[in-house]
Amino acid sequence: MAENEKKAEKPQAKSESASAAVAPKKKTKRNVPTGRCYVQASFGNTIVTFTDGSGNAVCWSSAGMQGFKGSRKGTPFAAQVAAEDAGRKALENGVKSVDVFVNGPGAGREPAVRAIASLGIRVTSLRDVTPVPHNGCRPPKRRRI
Repeated sequence: MAENEKKAEKPQAKSESASAAVAPKKKTKRNVPTGRCYVQASFGNTIVTFTDGSGNAVCWSSAGMQGFKGSRKGTPFAAQVAAEDAGRKALENGVKSVDVFVNGPGAGREPAVRAIASLGIRVTSLRDVTPVPHNGCRPPKRRRI
């Protein structure tokens, strides 16, 4: 009989701890008037990230997140849509002006920056941070089609 009482106690303890774990944290909107915007434009996708001055991400978006699939993710239009989405989220967090850092060789570099500027976010500086090899690694074999 004592065993049945112990078994009855255990499920109650689990339900109490489970209910405590279910309660989600409330997402707070940050007020970041000036920040940074990183545009990572590869051939396959474009990712736009807004951060505060110290580099903590405020919001982000990508072409794949906007519903583009396959080779359409690397297009200039997909980059523009992704930048507009990230820019709207940034405006909700109080972003007014940004320093833009563009990285990568993709087609979405220019349209992403233009989309950010068209939303009313002030672009204070634009910097290309694409890494350039100084004859470092050996390039891959030539492509045969």
